[in-house]
Amino acid sequence: MKTLHLNLKAEYFDAIVAGTKLFEYRLMTPRWRKIIEGKEFDQVLVKCGYPPRDSADRISARKWEGYEVQTLTHPHFGPEPVTVFAIRVGVAL
Repeated sequence: MKTLHLNLKAEYFDAIVAGTKLFEYRLMTPRWRKIIEGKEFDQVLVKCGYPPRDSADRISARKWEGYEVQTLTHPHFGPEPVTVFAIRVGVAL
């Protein structure tokens, strides 16, 4: 099973699990382009920090529904607009 692992801050993890955050963003850098572009995954594991494998309350398996490229401004990325991969993380498995 091909899995994309995304480690998140608690506030973003909690919002995804609650269903209020439908995308997780990653800057369109060479590293993330290599990981995501042209790839298909079976699932996305969103993780609160870097939990142990058996920490079910800090790991949520989500259905891979692809991504879209977006330009946005977000405090995490600084004051200027940036291009990001917006990874869909809405549907829990």
